[in-house]
Amino acid sequence: MFDIGFWELMLIGLVALLVVGPERLPKLAYTAGKWLGKGRSMLNAVKAEIDKEIKAEELKEIIEKQKKQLNPLEEAIEETSSSVRDFKNEVGKNLREGEKVFGSEQESVSAPLGDSAQRSGDHADDDKQRSG
Repeated sequence: MFDIGFWELMLIGLVALLVVGPERLPKLAYTAGKWLGKGRSMLNAVKAEIDKEIKAEELKEIIEKQKKQLNPLEEAIEETSSSVRDFKNEVGKNLREGEKVFGSEQESVSAPLGDSAQRSGDHADDDKQRSG
């Protein structure tokens, strides 16, 4: 951080020894060390917070890119879903029409069959009476 070499550090120590005195110099060094430690920890905390923000911003950019890539896919899915719904409705409509046609055909076929079934039943009764 500061470009302080060995000789500059020795000069600062000598001035501190002359100004503070030998009795209070160890306490001053201890206090200065504590303050430097707190300063470093605060600096590291700020760096970590900045790194988190940068990573969060990068993640936001990645998410935005992914959303932009997903938009055409969502549109394609919606178009496909719409086509499937239309096809389903068309099949249902055709099925209902087929049921109507089949129902009317079945009624027209079952009416003559019902008459012939009744006649067949009458013939069976006649056969029982003849054999019995």
